[in-house]
Amino acid sequence: MRSFLALVIYLVAVFVGGALLAPWLHWLAQPLAQSLPKIANAPFHRFVDRSFLILALAGLWPLLRAFGAKSARDMGIVPPYGNFKKLFAGALLGFFSLAVVAGIAIGFGGRGFAQNLTAHKITTVIFSAIATAVIVATLEEILFRGGIFGGLRRAIYWPIALLISSAIYAITHFLQRAEFAGAVTWDSGLVLLPQMLAGFANFHALVPGFFNLTLAGILLGLAYQRTGNLYFSVGLHAGWIFWLKTYGAFTTDMPGAATWFFGSGKMIDGWLAFFVLAAALLFFRFLPLEKRSPFTIPK
Repeated sequence: MRSFLALVIYLVAVFVGGALLAPWLHWLAQPLAQSLPKIANAPFHRFVDRSFLILALAGLWPLLRAFGAKSARDMGIVPPYGNFKKLFAGALLGFFSLAVVAGIAIGFGGRGFAQNLTAHKITTVIFSAIATAVIVATLEEILFRGGIFGGLRRAIYWPIALLISSAIYAITHFLQRAEFAGAVTWDSGLVLLPQMLAGFANFHALVPGFFNLTLAGILLGLAYQRTGNLYFSVGLHAGWIFWLKTYGAFTTDMPGAATWFFGSGKMIDGWLAFFVLAAALLFFRFLPLEKRSPFTIPK
């Protein structure tokens, strides 16, 4: 009970606290308008997103302490020596799994190549995608797999912890971008929060998009459970993020395409992605990774 109470407090603090923190970050950024206009003039919802991330990372260690974790190793963070093979294997599985989605969608007319792609734009998008993949995959795996899943499995049976943590992962990634008009006040984040949750009222967005994100979280969590650290999970996640950041930039909608099956520029909002992720989950079971005994709840 104590562990679940700690998790509930953590989630409330992240979302409600983040909504309250966002206006302050926005106000603090305004004096930087001349020197850093891209940051100061960013849409308000970006400040809300960043506030969520700041509080999520700040509260992670107290949450893990409540779960009984005592060191970074309990979060799956270990020295890189001997783990580069896992990192590379995960990156290959992530890259080629969504490459299958992209290939089928383009090959069967679900998406088309964008016009007027210059060498400069292609290079910029690719390098930006690589940088984003490395940073975001590392942070999110520490947070969701090493932190939330790793902490929950210390308190409850690990398959249940896997489902709960994967659902939380899906929920946080299912938040919609909501535009905010008018002057930012102290409660603007709270006003915006229900709009960001509006996607859960859209059945066509919820199914299969939410299922796909949950399935992705399950695969990432199983990778951590099986390998004992976060390297395979980080590589897998990074391979996916690379495609998510490049696919929308390099492809475009096709008239009359079955978006419900092929997905949109988001890539993972169609049934095709669901089937490919399910196949990747089956394939993962047969990868010759280091065998470990199942994690047991500490006494």
